[in-house]
Amino acid sequence: MNPPPLLVTCGLPYTNGPCHLGHLRTYVPADAYVRYMRRAGEEVVFVCGSDNHGTPIVVSAEEAGVSPRALSERYHKHFDDTFRRMEVIFDRFGMTDDPATHLRTKAIVSRLTENGYIYKQIVHQAYCTKCKRFLPDRYVEGVCPHCGTPARGDECDQGCGRHLEPGEIKDPVCKVCGTKAEFRDQEHYFFRLSEFREFLLSYLETLRGTSNARNYAIGWIKDELHDWCITRTLEWGVKFPGCDDLVVYVWVDAPIGYIAFTEEWAKGAGKDWKRYWCGENRVTHFIGGDIIYHHSIFWPALLKAAGYGVPHAIVASGMVKVDDHKFSKSRGYVVWTNDDYLDKGLPADYLRYYLLAYTSHTKELNFSWKVFSERINNEVVNIFGNFVYRTLFFAHKEFNGVPSCPVDPVIIAEIEKSLATVDGYMREYEFKGAVDAIMALAAFGNTYIQTHAPWKLIKTDRDASAQVIRNCIQIAQAVTLLIEPVMPAKAQECWTMLGYTDNVTDHPLSDATCPVPETSIKAPSPLFAKMEEEQVKELDALLQKRVAQANKKMEMIPMVTFEEFQKLDIRTGNVLSAEPVPKSNKLLKLQVDIGGEIRQIVAGMQQFYKPEELVGKDVVVVTNLAPAKIFGVESNGMILAAGDSASLLVPLRPVETGSKIR
Repeated sequence: MNPPPLLVTCGLPYTNGPCHLGHLRTYVPADAYVRYMRRAGEEVVFVCGSDNHGTPIVVSAEEAGVSPRALSERYHKHFDDTFRRMEVIFDRFGMTDDPATHLRTKAIVSRLTENGYIYKQIVHQAYCTKCKRFLPDRYVEGVCPHCGTPARGDECDQGCGRHLEPGEIKDPVCKVCGTKAEFRDQEHYFFRLSEFREFLLSYLETLRGTSNARNYAIGWIKDELHDWCITRTLEWGVKFPGCDDLVVYVWVDAPIGYIAFTEEWAKGAGKDWKRYWCGENRVTHFIGGDIIYHHSIFWPALLKAAGYGVPHAIVASGMVKVDDHKFSKSRGYVVWTNDDYLDKGLPADYLRYYLLAYTSHTKELNFSWKVFSERINNEVVNIFGNFVYRTLFFAHKEFNGVPSCPVDPVIIAEIEKSLATVDGYMREYEFKGAVDAIMALAAFGNTYIQTHAPWKLIKTDRDASAQVIRNCIQIAQAVTLLIEPVMPAKAQECWTMLGYTDNVTDHPLSDATCPVPETSIKAPSPLFAKMEEEQVKELDALLQKRVAQANKKMEMIPMVTFEEFQKLDIRTGNVLSAEPVPKSNKLLKLQVDIGGEIRQIVAGMQQFYKPEELVGKDVVVVTNLAPAKIFGVESNGMILAAGDSASLLVPLRPVETGSKIR
């Protein structure tokens, strides 16, 4: 029995800002996976679309003086065009504000209501007396009730990272006018998410994809699973059925967009969308690591409650750094896909290669122009490009094409081994491993041609020289077929240079071992151009200028008097013990001696230091901060650190523990 068709989706880009490198960490691997699986013989549909609803778009539209729909259409076109420039090609790229998503969302919400999974409840929601409106999500800012750090209305984005329900935020302030908000009662609708705890634990144990998507979700579900408010007080969005003053929460209609986009594609292709979403399926979601919670918990529970099939796999990427700094638009550590890359004339294939080959998909990817250029020059140009050019140049010059002799069985065996290795990595979403295996085959070809030196052989044994070149051409064909999902444009160029007149995408991967036809080969051109040092310096200078400008803006903060500074009690301390805070991937719980007193302090350092690295360290502590509960753990102080990597401030010379900082 044939398996269900493969439906691949990507997390939806939000239409209130342009495309950057962080977006591509999801879309390029997904596109490469789709290309590979199609040519491995799978039936694959690839859908995505722009996410058009939610408060950030409304706020941005108000600031720009346009309608939310107009803003959404502008950025929808931007993303559609940018993805095409990056060779990321969807079968359908829709909009969540189009009729298909509205209709499918209302149908699913109505089904949930009929099945008894939605109920009404009064909530205390922030209300701005000046703007005279309730303040959902990003319209309100305040303090996280869990960790005490500044937070947005729907998420503790600077602290513990937890999702916040309406009314949870403390000390709310209207983001629009800055007025202190008050809490007022309002009726909202909730999804009975808590009833799906056992189902989700069982489901996640068998979920395919990356381990970070499973493990993160399981950690949350084992500790707590609360019902979920699925309505917001907005005019922009999908109207909640039978309640015109409320819209469906964006994290309900956005993933339902996946289904709607499938419907739109199926209608044009003459297919049945239910084949992809109802019952057993192979829906595979490629997402960023910051939206695991929504896709691994909310989404499968909602689908199960509505009677749909649940996702087969969730593939979550690691985060992105720029120049070893946390990716940050406000601090200037950002690479814009168009302005900083494509518009500079750089090939999309180079960036695709870097995104796939730099590190494992679940690990943090660091981008720097220096490392980028080194990887391109040393790997793409010197290994793959050099091998193809040397082979085809010699074939054209000495044999006017592909020599008429069979391929050595040893070469076929090497190609078959590479095919199996790449296939294993691709099906486990280990894209770096797959690219490394492809480049290893190209490196094998380079070593083979260098060792056998056909330019020497031809002087004494023309047939032996022809055999070497015939083998090398076969390797070049195999590398070209395998590299197409990674670098589609360059793969097609190479395919044409091999003498083919059709598209490389028309050929299955198994053709890698099929003999290259004995045809003439034209004089080849170098496939790749090296990135010159001067070009790299110019690109890096633009980035550093942006960072400097951003830092200058951030330094424009209010001055404090000496008397105000004296109110802070800052002392040296010594870390006695350190351990991770349960349920958090950022926080450590420390016991710190501040001179005759031991303080428990919670610090966001887990991603920068192992607990054992901190024990015995001298640190600098603000000791007179009001106590705060962070992730349920009381914290009595703050350890001072600098920069995005949390470099600890320490005394230059040994001082007595508890010494006051003056």
